[in-house]
Amino acid sequence: MPLKLPDRLPAIDLLKNENIFVMDTSRAATQDIRPLRIAILNLMPLKITTETDLIRLLSNTPLQLEISFMKLQSHTPKNTPIEHMMMFYRDFAEMRTEKYDGMIITGAPVEQLEFEDVLYWREITEIFSWARTHVMSTLYICWAAQAGLYYHYGIPKYPLPMKMFGIFPQIPLDPKLPIFRGFDDVFMMPHSRHTEIRREDILSNPDLTLIAESEDSGVSIVMARGGREFYITGHLEYAPNTLDNEYKRDKDIRKDVAPPRNYYRNNNPQNPPMVTWRSHANLFYTNWVNYYVYQETPYNIDDIK
Repeated sequence: MPLKLPDRLPAIDLLKNENIFVMDTSRAATQDIRPLRIAILNLMPLKITTETDLIRLLSNTPLQLEISFMKLQSHTPKNTPIEHMMMFYRDFAEMRTEKYDGMIITGAPVEQLEFEDVLYWREITEIFSWARTHVMSTLYICWAAQAGLYYHYGIPKYPLPMKMFGIFPQIPLDPKLPIFRGFDDVFMMPHSRHTEIRREDILSNPDLTLIAESEDSGVSIVMARGGREFYITGHLEYAPNTLDNEYKRDKDIRKDVAPPRNYYRNNNPQNPPMVTWRSHANLFYTNWVNYYVYQETPYNIDDIK
């Protein structure tokens, strides 16, 4: 089954060019199926890029998904046309009475600020709290993972001496978990961050389970509440050229920018990127939708609590 997306969303044409099957709201209305409702709180600066990255991964499930984009009232994005936001996004205040089978909360370029210094901290923590009673399973990505772990469990973040930037091998610590069905013993994950959460803090909290980690990039995936929350420190959703674009942007601004590790062929920035994470990224999102959303959510969505 394809995804049910808002009419005229730019990602539709972009993904159709990649031979990915999506359909708009008008066509989906003719199918007598209850789609799984997925909310995406997109905090990344380039909204359309992130929309496309996430929809590309969600499109591989055989289930029909209805995607709704959420925005903050307390923050106005600078890099996305206001017309796009008005057409495809709704404020949290408009969505708070609704329930969703799944939710994805993205990273944000604010990780070097203290959590409480982020302008929208009050609103986003309200969303974190709301998700616990209105969403069956929530994925927290990168900064959102750090913020969610801090808000829900008091887990601090720590500055890194150098940016964690590149593609790093990750080890599934409990391969029998449904989220890892079909995974190899090692999988790759892109990272792009200036801060970290530490293993000992996760292990000292009995409500948290460290389910994947890396010798190079540290804590990778944390699970809580039996899979109702996943905290992912990297970016499985990244497209092949995302780190390349980020590296070229930053090196034109500063001279101390190192190229992303394990990314370019032969670690040479003159060569094209080598994609090593895409298959496991697709598998992760498919497993999440199937085993932690579809298999767990009640048929009557209002019964989520």
